[in-house]
This record gives sequence, C-alpha cells and structure tokens, in this order.
Amino acid sequence: MSVTRKEFGVTKDGKQAYLYTINSGTGMEATVTDYGAILVNLIVPDAEGNKQDVVLGYDNLADYETNGCFFGATIGRNANRIGGAAFTLDGTTYHLPANENGNNLHTDFEHGFHKVLWDAKPLSDGNGVQFSCVSPDGENGFPGTVQMSVTYSLTLDMGIQITYDGVSDKKTVLNPTNHSYFNLGGHDAGSILDEKMTIYADGFAEIVPGAITTGRILPVEGTPMDFRRAKRIGDEIGADDEQLTMVQGYDHNWALNTTFGKVEKIAQVEDEKAGRTMEVWSDLPGVQFYAGNCITPQTGKGGAHYDKRCALCLETQYFPDSVNRPEFLQPVFEAGQTCHTTTVYKFR
Repeated sequence: MSVTRKEFGVTKDGKQAYLYTINSGTGMEATVTDYGAILVNLIVPDAEGNKQDVVLGYDNLADYETNGCFFGATIGRNANRIGGAAFTLDGTTYHLPANENGNNLHTDFEHGFHKVLWDAKPLSDGNGVQFSCVSPDGENGFPGTVQMSVTYSLTLDMGIQITYDGVSDKKTVLNPTNHSYFNLGGHDAGSILDEKMTIYADGFAEIVPGAITTGRILPVEGTPMDFRRAKRIGDEIGADDEQLTMVQGYDHNWALNTTFGKVEKIAQVEDEKAGRTMEVWSDLPGVQFYAGNCITPQTGKGGAHYDKRCALCLETQYFPDSVNRPEFLQPVFEAGQTCHTTTVYKFR
C-alpha cells in the first residue's frame, strides 16, 4: 500500500490544496483532498478486473469550493437537519444558520467541515490519510472548541474505511458523516434506478414537510420504505406515498436493526449490469438513504453529465434532529468525551 501527493490548486483565499491517492495494491484506489476532507475518486474493479470510478465529483478545486450537492464531502459538525435551526443544552439555546426552510441542513453551506482546509498526515503503513482540523467555539453557532479528525484508509478486503474522532472542551453536538454519491456502474453511468438496495431496518424516521422528523419511527412493513429484501430502487420511488412525494423520492433515515456502537453490516447495493456490489458497515443508529432526487444538471469529472438520480448516498449518522428529540439517541458529548465512529464501504 502507498500514499502519493500532488497539488490540487489554490483556494480562493490563497491556500494550497493537495490530492492524496491511496493505492491498496488490490486494484482499489482512493483519492482524497485536504480541502473539505473530501473523497474525490474511488476506483473499484469488477469481478473481471475492469476498473471504474464509482463516486461523483469534480476535476478541479474551484468546483469543490462551490459544491452545492456536497459531492464526497465530510459533513460537520452536524449532518442532516436540525429543526428550527436551534437546540438547547443545559438551559442554553444555540442558534444555527437557518439555511433550509427555517431549519439547519448540514451545519452550513459555506463554513462547514466541507469548506475547511484540513491538516493532512499519511498513515505510516501507507494505507490511508488522516485529516485534522480545529472548529472554534461558536463556529456556526455550536458550543465548544472541537479537535476533529477524519481518517480514510483502504482495507485488504476491498473496503474504504472512514473513521471520525472528535472531542470538545464544552458539551456539544457532534454528528459527522460522509456525503459521497455512489454509482456502481461508474460516476458517469447515469441512472441508479436499476440498482438493487437492501437496508437492514424494520423502521424509518417519519418526516413532515421540510423533511424534519416527527420523533416517530414508522414500520417499513407494507410501505415503499421496505428494503429488508433487495429490490430495485426504481420499483417504488414514484409511489403515491406522502413520505416520498414531499421530498421527491427517497431521502429518509432508516432506524437500523444493528447494535449501536458495534460496526455491523447495515445496507447493500447491487449493480448486476456492472458486476459490483457495495456493502455498508456502521456503528451508528441510522442511515440516510438519498436517491439523488435533487442533483442539479451539471458537469462532473471527465466532462460527465450529472443529473437527477444518477447516484445515491448512504450517510451513516444519528437520526435527524436528534438533539431536539429526546426519544432518539443523542449526538451530544460532554466536555472531554470523544466522539468516535466508523463507517466502511466494502466492494465485491
């Protein structure tokens, strides 16, 4: 295994950004950048050894400085939505950017983790890169100075592992995730509606208009949300179901059947035509399956055309708006308490 580095461009404020390419020696290769701790490329062979880049992204730094769809991004401090763009800890109310219909989405569009130039350190065994940054007290409205690291590493069984570690000097919310968009046929392969999805969950978080959770976990049984057995993503995405129509398709959080704190298999995506399968492993209570309903028409890597539902996200996380929903597991950490979580995307 090895890590190589090359220049990726200069940010708008004059700082040099770099690309780091991790080569596993098994045919799998990942390229990450210190700008936003973003996954830029993920090269994966199929059963016959044919290689494809399976994540959406851009060829240049300038596009990542915009990146309205959060391609490949590390999201933080909090992924997904917080209702009313505010939360209360120990009697103090903290106000966040109201950047989506009066709510907070993905912390901040311009000043979140995905727009930070992180410090980078290749791992000594050559199988990955650790990115670190400091989020100051009060940044985007969150309390506490947070020391944060995100580590990307490749495994010998064709996996990319993402490990998050964060610690604050004040009680705070920490709920990071990765927002990579996957298409197992290749980033330029078009629609993902024929890919088959399995999610190991008996329930999902009910939402209301604005995509804010109600605090209720509804059973998937008898609904288009039932992915306990593999089915085409396109089979029911257009169903006349209020949970789907209010967000133009799948963009919901599933309540996983797995054990919180233990890295277990939570989902699987199969592309029979491409001959690739991706397993998702996590130690968190939920996963946001987003079917790319709102990808705006744009040009991506290699001149590829990206559009609606040309890729999917499986974002491991605490449930949306958990900090305001005491019935959910809380992404709240005391001063000095480490937030540690691991997600693996494994291919075969």
